[in-house]
Amino acid sequence: MNKLKIAIQKSGRLNEDSLKILKECGISVSNGLDQLKATVPNFPMEVLFLRNSDIPQYLKDGVVDIAIIGENILIEKGNAITVLEKLNFSKCKVSIAIPNNLEYNSIKDLEGKKIATSYPNTLNAYLLDKGVAADLHQISGSVEIAPNIGLADAICDIVSSGSTLFKNNLKEVEVMFQSEAVLAVSPKITKEKEVVLNKLRFRIQSVLKARKSRYILMNAPNEKINAIISVLPGMRSPTVLPLAEEGWSSIHTVIDKNKFWEVIDELKIMGAEGILVVPIEKMVL
Repeated sequence: MNKLKIAIQKSGRLNEDSLKILKECGISVSNGLDQLKATVPNFPMEVLFLRNSDIPQYLKDGVVDIAIIGENILIEKGNAITVLEKLNFSKCKVSIAIPNNLEYNSIKDLEGKKIATSYPNTLNAYLLDKGVAADLHQISGSVEIAPNIGLADAICDIVSSGSTLFKNNLKEVEVMFQSEAVLAVSPKITKEKEVVLNKLRFRIQSVLKARKSRYILMNAPNEKINAIISVLPGMRSPTVLPLAEEGWSSIHTVIDKNKFWEVIDELKIMGAEGILVVPIEKMVL
């Protein structure tokens, strides 16, 4: 079987999170320090460690079949590249920021201003859509210092926690879009490799579903079971098992982890006791 070639970032947080999700998919990546290509002994795949900004071109050319990459990079450089899955990690924003001491009322305030950015295509399209003409300065690193050294009046860059903006006396004034890590596919992938890709996607979807879900179990009087089940935002049907104590049962189900606190008080009022919430490693539907 042809090996599926996947590209991930050479170093950094995206690299770590990419390897983590592959590991949770049961894929062991055997890579040494500074190795640019790694083997996978238990899955038909090769891993290439590449610079993030180079990955879109490798996808377009068919050098790699798929990639885990920031959505922001694809928007800037990866037109015609299809996103298969959003992976719910490495989240950030692509934003416009200006010095704290400047007043800002609307995007029109950027008319004729100098804006430093590593995302010229994205920024140009955004300003064009807003009807704003500005002077773009493309720089590859340390964008946030541009206003402090007189290179620009504003910047356009990724924002995660906002700490970098704070340290450089900048404030976010426009959020252009939200970004996260995605699984992207080359337009030149072969039918044979799509078979392997579908197996990988199945594993990834199982891991992502498990990350968003929690297994919940509780004890309740039998007369309260129907009422409790009615408020549980879970799967098709909870499991109800009789307890050794007569008149009581144990209720088991799976819920969205973000919805648990919305129903916990209601469950307690209805008579649920001994409520346990347990992480799920994998979830196959």
